[in-house]
Amino acid sequence: MYRFKAITMKSILFLLPALVLVLCALSVGCTSPTQAEIKPVDISTPLPTPVISSVATVVSTPVAVDTLPPEQFVDLQLTKERPDFSIHLLYNGGKGELFVQNVMMRVTLSDGKVIEQYLNDKQRKPRRGDELIIQGSRGNDRVEVFVTSAGKTYKAIDKPMITSSA
Repeated sequence: MYRFKAITMKSILFLLPALVLVLCALSVGCTSPTQAEIKPVDISTPLPTPVISSVATVVSTPVAVDTLPPEQFVDLQLTKERPDFSIHLLYNGGKGELFVQNVMMRVTLSDGKVIEQYLNDKQRKPRRGDELIIQGSRGNDRVEVFVTSAGKTYKAIDKPMITSSA
């Protein structure tokens, strides 16, 4: 009988700290969020229509690009083809492709004409390998690419597409 009590006391001395540690771990786990939550931010300006053509007076200089958060990064490749001066935007997906709702490209041609077009014409979410082609001009065109990810729109690219004379 004495031996049974000694084993029980040793067990209690071992189980009591273990129980305290388990309760501490559970209480910490219950108070912290179970998953990261991205809250959408309201956009104060309405999104542009799929295709709009208008005339601007001058091509302004590019402004700072809004960087996508690292967990929402997507790879976009922008090129201007030499023979026909078409501007190509290739969507390669990336770490944040699950969050991407749409991609829009705005091209301001050297003559001031503005062309805006959505990837996939907003029919579905972008997929790897999707490409958007807009006919550029022989001169220097400005290209802006907007990515709507997790409810917020970012200006991912803003750069002049210069036609080389080579």
